[in-house]
Amino acid sequence: MYTLRHRFVALGRSCEREYHALPKKASTIASTRQQYGNENCRLLVRQLEPNLIRPGVLSSGLFWERHRKGGYEKEHRVLTKESIINGLKELRTEFALFQQEWKEKLESDPLVVFRPGEIDVAFGFEKQEELDRWVVTTDKDHGEGYSQATLELSPAGYGLFHGTLESRVPKDGRIKRAGYANIKSLRVRKSFKRDAFYDWSQYNTLVLKVRGDGRSYLINLTAEGYYDILWNDIYHYVLYTRGGPHWQIAKIPFSKFFLASKGRVQDQQGPVPLNRITNVGFSVGSRGGHEGSFRLEFDFIGLEFDPSHQEEFAYEMYRQPKYIVGT
Repeated sequence: MYTLRHRFVALGRSCEREYHALPKKASTIASTRQQYGNENCRLLVRQLEPNLIRPGVLSSGLFWERHRKGGYEKEHRVLTKESIINGLKELRTEFALFQQEWKEKLESDPLVVFRPGEIDVAFGFEKQEELDRWVVTTDKDHGEGYSQATLELSPAGYGLFHGTLESRVPKDGRIKRAGYANIKSLRVRKSFKRDAFYDWSQYNTLVLKVRGDGRSYLINLTAEGYYDILWNDIYHYVLYTRGGPHWQIAKIPFSKFFLASKGRVQDQQGPVPLNRITNVGFSVGSRGGHEGSFRLEFDFIGLEFDPSHQEEFAYEMYRQPKYIVGT
């Protein structure tokens, strides 16, 4: 209670605060509402547990955002009865995932993972069940453009990401630029809705077998951080494709990926935390007059350990001492 009270004294202003979690005691909320007012100024209440990782970030802070997706999150209210029915239906799936977890723990062979030169497939595209692990979004989905895209099985039996890009914007006086399409893998998780991560720390190269149309696509690696301000941090690198009927195998070291937040390259760079990967995605845009149709076909996305690649991070960072910057 000391931290919450003195935080408001230091700010010295009335504000609204979001509830991030339930407090440990109901008396804490009651006393706080009585002291600061229930309507004009609500406290940001967090569970003050010893093992709490995320700090209490104020909703009016510089970096914190209300929604994880930056305002594009759609909230659907579900009745209690309906949520119970849906939960019971998911029990079979959750128990199957729980059984698969223990099966992998008992049968895993760590020697197989560290074989250099072999490609371990992380994402396949040969079945509809594998395509269902991806989500397709465009500017049209949010009413901010007219681009269209889909991910489906090609006639040859591979994953085909294709559509049409349009830079035309709605006449609402608000949208300035449009024309993008994106696919993103679903968040990896364990059974019973527990969040998990891809642990790719034993690899150093991303391998893709694709058949493109000559466009450049942006590869996106999302690494979940510990703090709310890291929701939008994504590591990028460009996938250059060539047109024609031939497949190409692109091998991209993880050391080449650079950090950006909402498309803005950050000054403070660093290597990708390969033990905390949550999503993989691909984006394509119409900037520079590149409107029209696009087509990117996937055979697989894999991982490889290349013993000849010794680079940890490709970009040299220049950091000056504080006393030099201050002068």
